[in-house]
Amino acid sequence: MNAPATPGNNPAADLPPVVAFRNVSIAFDGPPVLQDVSFSVAPGETRILLGPAGVGKSVLLKLTNGLLRPDQGSILLFGEEISHMPEEQLFPLRTRTGMVFQEGALFDSLSVRDNVAFQLISERIPDDEIDTRVHEALRFVQLEDTFALYPSSLSGGMRRRVAIARALIRQPELLLYDSPTGGLDPVTSATIIELVMKERDVYRTPSLMVTHRLQDAFTLCTHRFDEEQNRMVPLPKGQTDPNTTFLMLEEGHLIFDGSLHDLIHSQNPFVREFLQ
Repeated sequence: MNAPATPGNNPAADLPPVVAFRNVSIAFDGPPVLQDVSFSVAPGETRILLGPAGVGKSVLLKLTNGLLRPDQGSILLFGEEISHMPEEQLFPLRTRTGMVFQEGALFDSLSVRDNVAFQLISERIPDDEIDTRVHEALRFVQLEDTFALYPSSLSGGMRRRVAIARALIRQPELLLYDSPTGGLDPVTSATIIELVMKERDVYRTPSLMVTHRLQDAFTLCTHRFDEEQNRMVPLPKGQTDPNTTFLMLEEGHLIFDGSLHDLIHSQNPFVREFLQ
């Protein structure tokens, strides 16, 4: 894992962005899915992309690490332009990024150990080192006792936590979450959001999360992870996490980029309808 940072202190705030979209557009045999989209993710920052299904949230996430290429505009990942970068040059940048896919996307034929270690195994890292790192990642998500199990024996929430452990195994410099609580019950969703918050507050890993769940987004913004209590706790009334901000898309356009306060008080009709 990355070295913990002091809560509330982001010494990297003045560094260049980890991710930067500049006038990005993309279409698939029809109207643009994204059109002229520009935003950035700073070191230590959590960006939450809100919105209903079909507005381009997952497409934007896949553009972030080069799984899709834009038709127009530029995307910088760790300061490097990736819009037209050859696949072999993209791979080292992707290894610096952890991604939690929708529904977890685990391999049912592999054990939890091998799912979490999938990338490490392909790199021929020694088994004892792999085991140590897998145990560490599973300990972070409180599932160390699932090391030898198979995904079929896990609940939906446990599978999602294993997916988070897999995203963390390489100590990423950026985390991408694609609807990490989609399809889960409220109690399990809260457990997943607590893990996202723990990574944000303890290790300060910058992240971009897409979701349609307002409760998840608001919880991330109004709570912090307390290491002594090993759980999330509410911030004092009226306070929000300064490094957690929001984005919203409508018909391919970025219509909101700002704080929770600005989101709640937005006069944009699409934003207001979504919040209601």
